[in-house]
Amino acid sequence: MLDEAAVAVATGAASNVVAYLLQGRADALRARLGAVFQRGTAEQRSTALQAVEDDSVALAQHTVTEAAATARWTGFLTAYLAAYPEARTDLEALASAAPPATRTINIGSQYNHGSGTFIGGDNHGGVTVTNGAD
Repeated sequence: MLDEAAVAVATGAASNVVAYLLQGRADALRARLGAVFQRGTAEQRSTALQAVEDDSVALAQHTVTEAAATARWTGFLTAYLAAYPEARTDLEALASAAPPATRTINIGSQYNHGSGTFIGGDNHGGVTVTNGAD
């Protein structure tokens, strides 16, 4: 039986696994999980990597919720930690390191007043196009 702290580590690691998947960083996640599951059997590593693929597709297609994927990974990582308590440091590293952001989005607002065309804004009124001749 795992203590509360170990379960919290597995839950944090599971949350970061899902964060990686939601950001489309499955390749980086595979490398991280390879290090985490180095103590396990080949079958456990294979199962983890297949779960990455399955959950990546399911999250992209919205056939599974973020909460359901996190719960699945929490159970998987908790069972792994119970079988290999020495893997706790690897899971703590996964839990504490959120995936780096792949891009940022800046949201702003613009207030236009006066006459003229405003880039990125609405243009109310007519537009006259001339070819240079009167």
